[in-house]
Formats: sequence, structure tokens, C-alpha cells
Amino acid sequence: MRNPDDNRVDDVEKLLAEGKAFEDRKQALIADLLKQREAANKAFDEKLAKLGYQANSAGKPRRSHHKTPAALVNAAKPKNKI
Repeated sequence: MRNPDDNRVDDVEKLLAEGKAFEDRKQALIADLLKQREAANKAFDEKLAKLGYQANSAGKPRRSHHKTPAALVNAAKPKNKI
């Protein structure tokens, strides 16, 4: 005859195994989605390249309304008026 504690241990081990299997499946699905997204981005980039689009990464820096720290320092200095 089996001890009730053995049933509980078996149930806990079964639950842990199911949880691990679920987590493994979840990670595999996430990896698959990331691969699909990467392939879609690559295909989209290729289409853009065929249309002549070039990314702004090598050109001049993006314009911004934010002041740079150097501009703030220069603005705070008093100007000499003679």
C-alpha cells in the first residue's frame, strides 16, 4: 500500500515537470517569434533598399530642440561689452 506522502511527492514532481515543460515551450515560441521578426525586418529593409532608402545613421546627426551641455555653459557666461 502506498503512503499518502508518496502521492503528494509524485504530484509535486509532476507539477514541477509540467511547469518546466511549459517554460521550455514558452522559450521555444519566443525564440521562433524573434526569428520570424528578424526575417520580416530583413525583408522590409531589403525592400526599402530597392526603393533607394538609406538610413540616417551615417549622415549628419538628427536635429533636436534640446540644448547641448556646451550650449548651456556658453549661454550662462556673461558677454564682455566694452
